[in-house]
Amino acid sequence: MVKATCPHSLLRRCIGYCVVSAALAASAVTPSLHAQGTRLWTQTRVEDFEKGTPQGVALTSDGQIREGPGLKEVLTTPSTFVWSVAVDKSGTAYVGTGSPATVQRVGADGKPVTLFDTHDLAVQVVRVGPDGNVYAATMPSGKVFKLNPAATAKQDESTATVVFDASRVAEKGSETKPAAKPSPDKGKDKPDTDKDKSDADKDKSDDKPEVKRYIWDMTFDPAGRLYIATGGPAVIYRVDPAKTEQAPEEFFKSDEQHIRALAWDAKGNLIAGTDGTGLVYRISPDGKGYVLFEAPRREIPALTIAADGAIFAASVGDKTHNPLPPLPVQGAGMVTITVVQPGSLQVANASSSAPEGTDIYAIEEGQAPRKVWSGKDEVVYALAARADGVLAITGNRGRIFRIQGNGNFADVGHLDAQQGLCMAASSDPAGDILIGTGSTGKLVRFGIQGSHEFSSDVLDAGAMARFGRIEVEPGSTGYELFTRSGNIEQPVRGWTDWKPVANDGVASPAGRFLQWKAVLHPGGSLSGVGVNYLPVNAAPVVEDVVVVTGARLNPQVQAQTAAQPATVNIQFPAPNQPGVVGFDPNSANNNPITANKDRTGVTARWAAHDDNGDDLTFALYLRGDGEHAWRLLKDNVTDKAYSFDQTLIPDGGYQLRVVASDSPSHTPGDALTGDKVSERFEIDTTPPVVTSLQATAATAKCAHEPCPAPAHVTFDSEDAMSPLVRAEYSLDAGPWQYIEPVGGLSDARREHYDFTIPASAFEGKSGEQLLTVRVYDRHENVGLAKTLFGSATSSAK
Repeated sequence: MVKATCPHSLLRRCIGYCVVSAALAASAVTPSLHAQGTRLWTQTRVEDFEKGTPQGVALTSDGQIREGPGLKEVLTTPSTFVWSVAVDKSGTAYVGTGSPATVQRVGADGKPVTLFDTHDLAVQVVRVGPDGNVYAATMPSGKVFKLNPAATAKQDESTATVVFDASRVAEKGSETKPAAKPSPDKGKDKPDTDKDKSDADKDKSDDKPEVKRYIWDMTFDPAGRLYIATGGPAVIYRVDPAKTEQAPEEFFKSDEQHIRALAWDAKGNLIAGTDGTGLVYRISPDGKGYVLFEAPRREIPALTIAADGAIFAASVGDKTHNPLPPLPVQGAGMVTITVVQPGSLQVANASSSAPEGTDIYAIEEGQAPRKVWSGKDEVVYALAARADGVLAITGNRGRIFRIQGNGNFADVGHLDAQQGLCMAASSDPAGDILIGTGSTGKLVRFGIQGSHEFSSDVLDAGAMARFGRIEVEPGSTGYELFTRSGNIEQPVRGWTDWKPVANDGVASPAGRFLQWKAVLHPGGSLSGVGVNYLPVNAAPVVEDVVVVTGARLNPQVQAQTAAQPATVNIQFPAPNQPGVVGFDPNSANNNPITANKDRTGVTARWAAHDDNGDDLTFALYLRGDGEHAWRLLKDNVTDKAYSFDQTLIPDGGYQLRVVASDSPSHTPGDALTGDKVSERFEIDTTPPVVTSLQATAATAKCAHEPCPAPAHVTFDSEDAMSPLVRAEYSLDAGPWQYIEPVGGLSDARREHYDFTIPASAFEGKSGEQLLTVRVYDRHENVGLAKTLFGSATSSAK
């Protein structure tokens, strides 16, 4: 679903989102988007089209929709993954699966027959040999079985012929190389200690933990010999299936961790990709390797060679992490599938993590390797060079790409599975491809001819909208457009039927959501598409209002050297507090703002939005306790905060009403308003009154002069508006000392105070004393009084 708004009809300039940004003033108020009038929703780039649903079309990198091959499901296996597909000359497909691990034989009728069953985790590779037999590699046992393709009974590990066993090759390292000729000076009657030693080693090996053996790829040379790419360690073994008595030969060994992919060039060299540091080897027929390329990423999971000899290599993974075994294949153990985000998944065990993105490089003789394609969300698992470009099968989103040597590409298929894992050319003259998928183990035919349709992503207008003219990029030809609309996000239910676009106008009725569909005729193509729409006006919403007394918004400019006053943070209450209206906590409306602490100021702040994105203005009204009419305080406010002087308003309780209007974005007759009333707040600028202040010095008898004596003080204080909160006294302009009212609790508008100043306060003093008292109310207003006592008395002043 896309929310895109463009206030003009220049299609190419109006790509994606039209965003208006503005610097925030010191009040931290965010302006709304400029969104009045007709809007234009456009889709012009391949990234826009990839959000839609293609069927038999290609989405090119230059932003065109063209005819493309279609997809048709052939088979859904009971397994989770289809790891490998091979096709014989008759068109019969052989499918290697995992969890459970089988080889399925699929005829022209699409009906599967289980040709082979194993207790291993996966049949990782399936190949049809020149002799017509089927060869299947299993993991983690690391065995290659020769299967009879015409067998009517299911074959298993006990009945199929083992042509390669990685565990035995590892135990008998001497057999991995051509056997050396026996030395002529060795006697025939020498004790046969090798056999005894072998038996002893076999007994010891029974106590060793099982070692995982990885077989990643297999290929045959023109002589019918089988080359097996393995991992842990990275070795290519050569086996002659016709000579069962001959031991496997170590054809090539690398210091990398795995040999991941194999391909033949026109000169008979074997091209190999590795996991570890991402090397591409060229291996001569005599087994001598030469590194053609070291990729920036750690793994080369797929290779293909074009007709002109160019090598295309997919590169994935981070060299700082060890993904053993490379994804998505697992070794022995449990497979864990964790959903990372919609449209992607992560298949992982304790030692691996999903690689992020893929780069594809072209390696041509006499030229530096160059990157021809990069996908940040895709993981390429298979490549195939064809006359029309390199076909890439990817995982995470199940996309199929056709890539040209010059870097142009097209998204030519969306699999109904999250991972495309393997492919093989069918025997069909049309050149169809069979693709195996993961997450759901399916076999899919790619290349069928059928309808060529594309359904766009869904437009969310944000509110009920009327839809107008459709604009199409010039140069588009051979297409029909249809639209449908609705008021729920998913178009699977409750939407209108598809209606053809007539005279460039949308025939679908008004709604919040819209989708368009293009049907291509032979040779047709379609570029950018834009839909004009006008949202039905929705009233603004004022979500919350906060009023803080004793605070004033900071001025926009303050001298850096000036003394900074105390500040107050003004923010909305947490949404979980009772009586609070909830709104988007990520909105800029919710950011705290800072105001100066000012006893004479009042600051109001509010959060508001408009579903249409209209510009808003605000009017503020006051109403006192017991009043019925609202009196205008300030109108045409464009910010979402306002400060005013409380000394201009009589003391009392008030409420503030904020009225939001979208009039800047509409004609006067169409403008709408929304409002919200604040909680009650008090204006109190009158200080408490102190009365009846009396201070009397007690009589003291001392052996010396002067003789200090305690003083008894009483006074009353009253505030017209709010309770008194605290009182203090000062003797002879000394420090202020806190005092409590009679009873100790200060919670009324009138309090009586009666306290004694200790004699110690008069040490060293004689004659007349000055006593000052001050009392604060709840709003920090302060009332003062003073009196003289001692050798002379006076009334309170």
